Amino acid sequence: MNIAKKWVFATVLAGSVVGGAVGGSLLGSASGNAATGAATTTTSSSSNSAPGAAPSGRFVPNENAAHEQNESAAREAQEDAGQFPTVP
Repeated sequence: MNIAKKWVFATVLAGSVVGGAVGGSLLGSASGNAATGAATTTTSSSSNSAPGAAPSGRFVPNENAAHEQNESAAREAQEDAGQFPTVP
């Protein structure tokens, strides 16, 4: 192997090591921020929460007669158990 090929090989090897280190650090910090980003959200006490958001607080069932007519047995069972309904 002549001297030019040795230098090319050494340069490629060094570039691979440096590129791997930089890529690994960027990937590690990107996934670290994604995992901790959700923990920094704040909750508000307003009644207009985002759809699909997990409910918080104490569940109070709607026992209105008009509401009860349109309710499934599974939903009524969840309400009677004091759970937030997850079925329609």
